[in-house]
Amino acid sequence: MDTNWAADHLQAIRTLMERSALYRRTLAPVMIVSGALGTAGALGAHIAQAGTVCSFSLFWLGIGSVTLAASFLLVRRQALKDHEPFWSPPTRRVTTSLLPAFLIGLAAGAGDLFHERTPPWIVAAVWLTTYGCALHAALLLGGPSWPRLQASQTANYLMGFFFGLLHLSYGVYLYFTEKHRDRP
Repeated sequence: MDTNWAADHLQAIRTLMERSALYRRTLAPVMIVSGALGTAGALGAHIAQAGTVCSFSLFWLGIGSVTLAASFLLVRRQALKDHEPFWSPPTRRVTTSLLPAFLIGLAAGAGDLFHERTPPWIVAAVWLTTYGCALHAALLLGGPSWPRLQASQTANYLMGFFFGLLHLSYGVYLYFTEKHRDRP
């Protein structure tokens, strides 16, 4: 048996554990912010009672854009704080794995801005499906739940639940289960 075999395997395990800790540390604030914005979006949509497909799509495309920008800013801030490159190979891999599903969701939402034939709950279902594909590509799991409400209410509640509460819950879970070096 090679004497370096055990040392090589131990180093590989150590590297994987360090990457896992970095992933969790990076992902917790992103999930909390994404969840908070998604939940606020659902509450704002409920208050505004925008029931047309165009207003629904514009509203949620705006929430998604703000959330995506906030997520990238958080990741960039963490990279600068840790003196690491922002556009690292792991960041590129995650971005390229999420990009196809996000682009399909963007196309579906943008396509619904020009006609009122598609009910908002169908748009939400397409977005949830493409988002599930994106999560699967990033090795995360999720699943839909269909409450029985009016069509526009259902769509807003689905968006708030999946893009709000689930992100928020997962971010809080990651934050409290991660072993912090120095908790703020």
